[in-house]
Amino acid sequence: MDGMRSGSEWEALLALRDAGGAAAPPCGPLAKLFAPLLAPPRAEDGCLVVGRLAQTLDGRIATLSGSSQWIGGRGDILHTHRLRALCHAVVIGAGTVRHDDPRLTTRECPGADPVRVVLDTDRRLGPDYRVFQEAPPTLLLCAEDAPGPDRLGRAEVLRLPRDPLRGGLHLPSLLRLLAGRGLTRLFVEGGGVTVSRFLAAGCLDRLHVTVAPVLLGSGIPAFTLPEAARIADGLRFAWTVHALDPDVLFDIPLDRARPQVCR
Repeated sequence: MDGMRSGSEWEALLALRDAGGAAAPPCGPLAKLFAPLLAPPRAEDGCLVVGRLAQTLDGRIATLSGSSQWIGGRGDILHTHRLRALCHAVVIGAGTVRHDDPRLTTRECPGADPVRVVLDTDRRLGPDYRVFQEAPPTLLLCAEDAPGPDRLGRAEVLRLPRDPLRGGLHLPSLLRLLAGRGLTRLFVEGGGVTVSRFLAAGCLDRLHVTVAPVLLGSGIPAFTLPEAARIADGLRFAWTVHALDPDVLFDIPLDRARPQVCR
């Protein structure tokens, strides 16, 4: 994307991170992509939620063994770190922690590190992963009935009801909990199951999907949803296309819509 390294434009966007939509965004290619994420939340829970996945051309986010680093190129890595910098919290599932042991910081761009939020419904992760041992702060969210203490390493443990229909945690309750802590701009970074659960629950305001020029022919699919009997059971949407050389980024406004098959 032209202007992807525009320092002054990026600094102007960072200044809007906690401005509550009171100031106008700058003009330029970065603002066209990121300004919608800085608008005031419209949902009743007070959150603006963006999901993100990087996939191959044939819709895979990892090999069957779980290897996913790196599907996207340097532009996508920078884009991911910028999403972290613009959001109050970054949300990932336990599987992503287990496979990638990520740090979830903003090493590739200027901007504050977000709070890390790990979803581990049944408390299966141990304390040795980097998100539980290093700064910035981490919250571990688990089910109300999951055993274990109120801390895991340096992470605070918070409990939520289960979702009886979709599995995992009850995501509307999760959004209300985070909003109560002032974490209202949320970046759901992965993995595919976690992003799919937010989509199925109607909890995504926006979706960023990077498509890399790679064909695998096998592997883990980007989205996992209930089986659709008809094309109409899916979700149609508008999108804007941005170049992230050598990849392509699709910016999709969802406004909490969800596929018909998930209703």
